[in-house]
Amino acid sequence: MPLSTLNHNQRVSATTDFGYNLVIASAGTGKTSTIVGRIAHLIKNKEVKPEEILLLTFTNKASGEMISRVAKLLSNNIASRIVAGTFHSISYKYLKQVDPNMLLKSETDIKTLFRSIYEKRDFFARNKDLSVKPYESKHLYELYSFYQNVELTKSFGDWIATERESHTTLADIYEDIVLEFETEKKKLGFLNFNDLLIKMRDNLTHNPVYYREILVDEYQDTNLLQDSLIRALKPKSLFCVGDYDQSIYAFNGANISIIANFTKNFDNAKVHTLTQNYRSTAPILELANRVIALNERLYNKKLEVTKTHPNIHPKLLIYNDLYEQYEKIAEKIAETIKHSNTKYENIAILFRNNISADGIEGELRKLGIPSKRRGGLSFFDSREIKAILDIYTILINPRDMMAFIHIFEYFRGLGTAISRELFEGLNKLGNNSIYRGLLTPDKNIYNPFLNSAGRNSYQLLLFDYLEELRPPSRFEHLKQIDKEFLQNKILSHSKLSDDGAEMLFHFKELVKDFKYMSEPKNLIDKIKDSEIFKYIKKVLVISRSKMANGEINEAKKLDVERSISEKIELLKHLSSVYRDHRAFLNAMVLGSKDLTKGEGVNLLTVHGSKGLEFKDVYIVDLMDGRFPNNRLSNQHDGGIDEERRLFYVAVTRAEERLYLSFSWADQSDLKKDGKSRKFEPSQFLIEGGFSHIIEKSKLHLAKLTFNK
Repeated sequence: MPLSTLNHNQRVSATTDFGYNLVIASAGTGKTSTIVGRIAHLIKNKEVKPEEILLLTFTNKASGEMISRVAKLLSNNIASRIVAGTFHSISYKYLKQVDPNMLLKSETDIKTLFRSIYEKRDFFARNKDLSVKPYESKHLYELYSFYQNVELTKSFGDWIATERESHTTLADIYEDIVLEFETEKKKLGFLNFNDLLIKMRDNLTHNPVYYREILVDEYQDTNLLQDSLIRALKPKSLFCVGDYDQSIYAFNGANISIIANFTKNFDNAKVHTLTQNYRSTAPILELANRVIALNERLYNKKLEVTKTHPNIHPKLLIYNDLYEQYEKIAEKIAETIKHSNTKYENIAILFRNNISADGIEGELRKLGIPSKRRGGLSFFDSREIKAILDIYTILINPRDMMAFIHIFEYFRGLGTAISRELFEGLNKLGNNSIYRGLLTPDKNIYNPFLNSAGRNSYQLLLFDYLEELRPPSRFEHLKQIDKEFLQNKILSHSKLSDDGAEMLFHFKELVKDFKYMSEPKNLIDKIKDSEIFKYIKKVLVISRSKMANGEINEAKKLDVERSISEKIELLKHLSSVYRDHRAFLNAMVLGSKDLTKGEGVNLLTVHGSKGLEFKDVYIVDLMDGRFPNNRLSNQHDGGIDEERRLFYVAVTRAEERLYLSFSWADQSDLKKDGKSRKFEPSQFLIEGGFSHIIEKSKLHLAKLTFNK
């Protein structure tokens, strides 16, 4: 009986009656075991069919781990029938049944579509003396995405007027942009991640699905959009597991009031508490509880320590400046590795901001200590991989305007607006196919850039004059373009550059070769060797290896070229198990967030450390302004309470040894008088009871300064 391995509180929670149940699972109290026990109990003792259970998690890794553990307890056949995954993956599976032809687009694609609409707006047309600078396209899109996660009733314009009062005069223009954006997405058949949740929620009205129980992991991280989806599923039995002290995603829309109001929102709701901590020793938990107790207690809880050895108290490390801090911590880790059986992967260095990781990473490398930096730029976010996948996408789906725009934006003289006009022009020349527009254009069309009203399309993009077409023959000097393609009217666009013309020709050649590419790995090879990608690669290599004086660092250039080649080889390896182009692309979009690679000391942001645990943990840069980060804490409703929850999460990652570190100064930031920037210790160190140590250090530092 699997429930026999659970402690009393875990077992009571796992075997509770059907209904609305909230389990408060503090750090290290075994929430995964409780969820797995609950699923096993439902199937074995309540005669619930596996397919009648929905498990919602925040990462595919979490759902995969839970389903794997269920399989060990019951069987692979039973576990595989449980509906489990992230909010987005579950919505994706549901919508694929409703509309098999739906196409999920990456955020990059959607942002480009948004930008192409944004760029048509003249914010100053009605108000020449507009005092507020309009949000840039990227920021406005991110704001709209955030709005979708946190607001369910107000229109975007009304929300802007309320939440961003200084932009009230622009609210109607912003509103108009997002309305056209949504219309364009619908016309093109594009969906982004937010759309998955919104469309599933809205479709449930006439295409309902029924589950006997819905389980939600990390409930404290849900936002209003996710909460509305849960409610739209109309659960008769809901089992939510979370910890309000670990709610650290307000910047991403997470709303702590959802877990706080559970008993108000659901009739006859019950709250269970897991009290036994299996991860950290008593001194570590005492520090964590001492600080987090200053936040409001939403539900009563008191942790019981089960791990008594080794009983090592958290240690405060104080340094004169940042450089010394990073250097000494690296040396301390080297000594630990040398004189104990601690492995690299059992050590973690946590930081509030990515800027803190650079110095540590450099010092570890100097000592030959490998490190694994998480939370930085992911493999799929690198521009070279995005470029490969964009070229791949437009080859298999000639209707994908966003992929086309992404590619042609790289070429000199082109931008979002012109790239879009080229796409629409090819579409017109090919009678709704850019393939035909490239290979067999309609010769009866004189101007492919005229819209239905007889106006040049680029006149709509804030040009006040009617551009005249220019003869394609002006590109005769380009030796790579053959005579046949020089007859194509797409080359008559007045703003088309030499580079753009050449790349249109090379794109045509790539389209011709595509029909012979049946397997993803072969197509990636073809794209990698194409003139189009060679051009893009050259742009990336130059930009990454250029020094401040404008010259190219040749050594860095070789490293960049090697790095790009390695990433493409990895992408090729990932594609080798696929035989279908669309299946491969959808897998790359949905699975990109779960790829990790490499071994060594873990370098993580506190957000990136969530759910992990390590034998030794170093929390660095505990200075006022860095951790807590006052600037970031003021940008969302979490404020200092959320910064304190971040500290709590960081501390409770440690199993045995915890080191807290700060420095008094930043010698790299010398002021005009030659003095360095001074720091004050984090308020969390004061709250944690380290005042006496800090005061001794301050007196010692004062003596050193006086003697100098």
